[in-house]
Amino acid sequence: MISTPAYNLAADPRTAAALSLKEAVLKLLAYFDIFHYPLTRDEVCSFLRHFPAEEKIDQSLAILLDEKTIFCYQGFYSLQDNLLLVHRRKQGNERAVPLLRKAIRIGRFLQQFPFVRAVGISGSLSKNFAAENADIDFFIITASNRLWIARTLMHLFKKLCYLAGRQHYFCMNYYIDEMALSLEDQNIFSAIEVKTLVPVDGFHGMEDFFTLNAWTAQWLPGFADPLQSLPDSRPSVFKNTGEWFFNAMWGDRLDDFLFHKTRQRWLVKEARGLRNQKGVRMGLVTGKHFARSNPGAFQERVLAMYEKKLQQLNLLR
Repeated sequence: MISTPAYNLAADPRTAAALSLKEAVLKLLAYFDIFHYPLTRDEVCSFLRHFPAEEKIDQSLAILLDEKTIFCYQGFYSLQDNLLLVHRRKQGNERAVPLLRKAIRIGRFLQQFPFVRAVGISGSLSKNFAAENADIDFFIITASNRLWIARTLMHLFKKLCYLAGRQHYFCMNYYIDEMALSLEDQNIFSAIEVKTLVPVDGFHGMEDFFTLNAWTAQWLPGFADPLQSLPDSRPSVFKNTGEWFFNAMWGDRLDDFLFHKTRQRWLVKEARGLRNQKGVRMGLVTGKHFARSNPGAFQERVLAMYEKKLQQLNLLR
């Protein structure tokens, strides 16, 4: 589903005149205010790279501060006049440092599962923030028509992690296969998730993913893709053997079977209103070539809150 241009941090050049820099700054801070996450000056500049001069961004920030439309504490800008947000962010940044190192090791381990072609870190950790008892969220690219085999194997492994109380380190929340690298949900939420993704392994898979999601430039013009030096790990014996075995066992039929069984099971969970360990209603958006965890219709709620903030700031066009 493609969202309306109302969500853009910069106006869609095909349909509207360019937003003023001041409006763009407000839209950016409004989005992150949903997560109670103030931004530094460098982060604001990074998200607004399409504007030609950082001095202009500084001027806009100064004007908004004088108007008391935004506030700044210890170098962090926010729509809220609340110093506690800065303390919360600093603590979350500190917790993220060791957790990110752990996530990279786990991601490279997950890369060795059969049919996995690339792994990235997503969620709050990809933005260098970790709440207390934070999960580690992973974005997984699989081989074409093998997503449901790969996901089933990985989630069987995750069930074993429950025995050791380590299941929150293995939250494989978003799967797509090589036939569906272009995301259907093209909105500000998805754009920021793509642009802040931390690639861990699988250079070619990630390269294709970013290429096919160039639409993100409509929301974040000039924001570079996070793909830099990224390994392509050599497949292990377990990975090669697993792919040979499941391909030999009518791989297409098996993948179709696992897709339909998983989809039916999740429809039952959602109909019963089951909740996860955090008390949030469970949800999984599925298709043959993708699976996206969506607890409590999270993406839809974020977009609704963002639109409400834009209305309050008189920024909807």
